[in-house]
Amino acid sequence: MLDAGGILVFPEPGRVLPPLREAGVDPDLATLERAHYRAMAIQDSEALPPVQESWWRRYLISYVAACGVAEDQCEPLAAEMSQRVRGRSWAHVGLGAMDGLRAVAALGLPMGVVSNSDGSVEGDLRRLGVCYASDGLEPSAPGVQVGVILDSAVVGVAKPDPAIFHIALDTLGVPADRSVLHVGDSLRYDVAGAVAAGLQPVHMDPYGFCPAPDGHPHVRNLAELAGSLISNQR
Repeated sequence: MLDAGGILVFPEPGRVLPPLREAGVDPDLATLERAHYRAMAIQDSEALPPVQESWWRRYLISYVAACGVAEDQCEPLAAEMSQRVRGRSWAHVGLGAMDGLRAVAALGLPMGVVSNSDGSVEGDLRRLGVCYASDGLEPSAPGVQVGVILDSAVVGVAKPDPAIFHIALDTLGVPADRSVLHVGDSLRYDVAGAVAAGLQPVHMDPYGFCPAPDGHPHVRNLAELAGSLISNQR
């Protein structure tokens, strides 16, 4: 199972770059993706989880700092961006994400997406041609077919609550045990949630930002994950 944000999709450059450029920085795509992982690691390091009302603004403070914005500009810029950058903001398919996703799909294992989102993730992943969940009654769509795409806003439960993983596993017809991997970019939501559900967490951590790296495996990208799974099958 895969998270969506930070694994498949990232904040849309067309929405975040204009205010960043106004602040005097012009990061490339790789820097924007790196900023995402830095922001997630900082949230993982905080004692308390962010509340829903302030999550996006708090994320953006660390995100713009990692993009090179001056320290004294980060909070006001994040406050401005939290209002300007809304709706369909997670619409950039990550660099190498599709090649990695296809490599994982080629293994022929049951696969699904489990995301804390706002009700838009399934439609967005389909629209972007990343992946889709089909019941067999509709034509195939662009992207990779998966068994289930769960959105916390739709099912009414969010990571790290293990219930959202169990809903996905029931749909896939797969038992909850350590043979099931969940790949995510957050200690707080993905690693802790997978452990609570009895699964094996895999932390997507391409820059080594994980603040508590012991006790769970890390990968830099999905292609690396696919390669490790192939090696384990031999």
